Amino acid sequence: MSKPEGEQSSITTIFALWNTMMGTSLLSMPWALGQAGFTFGILWLVVMAGLTLYTSYRVMHSVEGIESSGDVLEFSDVCKYYLGRWGEVSSVIFSLSALLGAMIVYWVLMSNFLYNTVTFIYAQINAANTTYPAVINATSHMSDVYCPSPAMEKLGPAQPYNITTEIPSMFDILAGKGVSDDQKTTFQKVWDKTTTVPLFLIIIVVPLINFKSPTFFTKFNALGTFSVAYLVVFVTVKAARWGFHLDFNSQHYNTYVPEIRSLFPNLTGTLALAYFIHNCVLSIVRNQKYPQNNGRDLTIAYVCVMITYTFVGVIFYSSFPLSKKCIEDNLLDNFRHDDIMSFVARLCLLFQMVTVFPMISYIFRLQFMHTVFGTVYPSFKHVAVLNLLLVGVCLLFAIFLPRIGTIIRFSGAFCGVAYVFALPSLVYVLSLWRSGKLTWLILIAHGFLILLGLANFIGQFFTMNAS
Repeated sequence: MSKPEGEQSSITTIFALWNTMMGTSLLSMPWALGQAGFTFGILWLVVMAGLTLYTSYRVMHSVEGIESSGDVLEFSDVCKYYLGRWGEVSSVIFSLSALLGAMIVYWVLMSNFLYNTVTFIYAQINAANTTYPAVINATSHMSDVYCPSPAMEKLGPAQPYNITTEIPSMFDILAGKGVSDDQKTTFQKVWDKTTTVPLFLIIIVVPLINFKSPTFFTKFNALGTFSVAYLVVFVTVKAARWGFHLDFNSQHYNTYVPEIRSLFPNLTGTLALAYFIHNCVLSIVRNQKYPQNNGRDLTIAYVCVMITYTFVGVIFYSSFPLSKKCIEDNLLDNFRHDDIMSFVARLCLLFQMVTVFPMISYIFRLQFMHTVFGTVYPSFKHVAVLNLLLVGVCLLFAIFLPRIGTIIRFSGAFCGVAYVFALPSLVYVLSLWRSGKLTWLILIAHGFLILLGLANFIGQFFTMNAS
């Protein structure tokens, strides 16, 4: 038996890998599945899991043979060893792009959750003193879900279900939905999802990201697990209440569920980020007690992540009682403000993201400062300027492009070109070439992987107007 080299058990390693990969992509999975088509989407969930598992496995083993040359800390060091300075810089740039994409998505979602949470509380306080139209809903089993107005435009003339957006709830009225600007109350003008709430978020987040170390926030890591578990339960309960609604008859325009669609790059781009762990897999497995089990543990973690994504995506998509065209890229946007379970989900996710965002910004700052200045904390001035730029970018997206599906798929496809497909393949090929073990079959196979990653990124531009 090999001598233990660390204190981390296989269970801890698997859980850490699963917990790190499970993120905001979970909220977009039903929408992304619908973009590819029901059957084709499930197939891509499995295929992309396999491809990203293989390349992350290559990243994990890339340190073999060069650890004796010094302390190899991250994959960027491996890229420098095999590819030179440009390889190191490329790995850092694409790693930063993934982190920046995550920060933007977090800011958009935090704005969304903060808006809905405060609106819910405001409505609860003021509902008793507010006069609002009676809500007539013949389909009470689906009264908690609705089709947002932008999605309504995608529907045909024949409505298959009694969609309840025509008669707003009291919470929609208090939030100012369907009210002209000159008729809005002070609250409705001050508390707007895209124009003001992202700015209010600065008051909460900016003081937190200027901490020199985010160690305090690591104590809240368990919230991520709780949030994922709650979302799984949330989707399961809603599905049990709605029942399943799948219609594969192409003659029924509004209820038709296509099995394959040409918009599948929207899903593959999303999955490139959903399965992305390549920039931290070495850090997670470094303290494994039995390193020979790393490959097995990584595989188990990926299978668990794939099952979680597939479960949420398939169950929500299959049971959604309105037209599938109504499914939003944030599944919680399909629920009314007054739905208690979605309120709890938003509140938990808001608190979790407020504690995780400083850690993501810290990792971004660490990688950027170390690469550019050679130190992780050159001065408070440097850190403040960088944080100001990062918050500015997040604000621009939260105000002008608050579509997490679009942000996730472009960010995932972009960083996936290099960090998921190209760099792991190039490093592996070069390591085999240096040892004299490279074959034409391996070279062609990994060349195909690189082309696949490039095609995934290019494909995002062909589905921009259709998504």
